Formats: sequence, structure tokens, C-alpha cells
Amino acid sequence: MSEITTLSASERDRVGKGSARAARRAGMVPAVIYGDKKAPVGIELEARIIRKTVHEPGIFSRLLDIDVNGKTTRVITKDIQFHPVTDNILHLDFLRVSATSNVEVSVAVEFINEATCPGLKIGGVLNVVRHEVELSCPPSSIPEKITIDLGDVKIGDSIHISSIELPEGVTPTITDRDFTVATMQSPGGGVKNEDEAEDETEATEGDAE
Repeated sequence: MSEITTLSASERDRVGKGSARAARRAGMVPAVIYGDKKAPVGIELEARIIRKTVHEPGIFSRLLDIDVNGKTTRVITKDIQFHPVTDNILHLDFLRVSATSNVEVSVAVEFINEATCPGLKIGGVLNVVRHEVELSCPPSSIPEKITIDLGDVKIGDSIHISSIELPEGVTPTITDRDFTVATMQSPGGGVKNEDEAEDETEATEGDAE
């Protein structure tokens, strides 16, 4: 689990478009904390600090502690609204989390041992079907990343979610199929999307039976 970042915020006296615009003019970013069967709380954070935090890796899978006037609330980022032209942050949504709740997060996929991968060594192409995988887990068990070892992957192999070891208590949000995360294709095989990759995998497995 990654280190938890603490952010200072102030509670907003008023909500609405006028209040939000005033906060932005003052160099602040309006936000809301909701969930955990508690009333939503409107807050504002310093734009300079939250901008740095938002652009760090894995913002949607990291826990944050937001200190509002001395009271700390643990949250996870659920939505970020950006200005379509300037890319400035307009608004954030934070979901409260507790020790007993499960959260759904998107976690980045990392590949290791590419230098020793048999498929890549003879010119194969790694087709990454999913650069991130959506997981359900307790807040204390959110993995920083999912690591896939390519050390034994050959051309024609498919890497399914079932072959990836996940931490205890962590499960994929997709439960109705053993979805494909990546495939190793022959040179010139082209890049396939998830449906095409899974259809090809099922056909190959069917021929082998």
C-alpha cells in the first residue's frame, strides 16, 4: 500500500456555482466529501497543493487524509473535473472510507523481466489489453500496482486475471469471466482490443481441447 498523503482543507460556508467561482478566484479548489452514511461536506483546498497531488501516479487508487479544521477524514478520490481549455482543476469528489468498507479502484499494471521474455526475444509483440485493472478491496489493502512477470511468456500466450496473484482480500470487480490483461502476439499480428483478444484466446483454447 502506498503512503497516505495528508491534505489541509477548509469547510465551505456556502455551496453553489457562485461560491465555487469565488473559491477559484482565491486560489482554492472546491470539493465535496461524501459517503459512509454521513452528510456531504463542502470543502476547499489550496489549488497549488492539490494540483501537485492530483498529477502524482495512481491518484484514484491512493488513500488521502483530509484535515478540515483539525478533524481528519480518510478518503479516496472518485472524480476530478478539469477545465476543458486550461486544464485547471475545477472540482473534486472524495469518498469517505472506513476500515470495514470495500472500495473499487483502478490499479496500474506493470510488466517485469521483458529482457528475458522468450516471446519478445524472438520479435513478439506484447499487446496490453488493460493498462489498469479495476479491483475491489479494503482500503488498507489497495495495491500500488499489479506486477506481471513476462519471464516465461511465449508467442501465442495470453495472460488472464486468474494467473495474476493478488493480495489477500483483493478481487477483480469483473467476476463473470476470466478476462485477458495482455497477449503475446507474433510480429505483424496487429494490436487487438479486449474483445478481440479474448475471442482469439477462447478459440485457441477450444482448438487445444
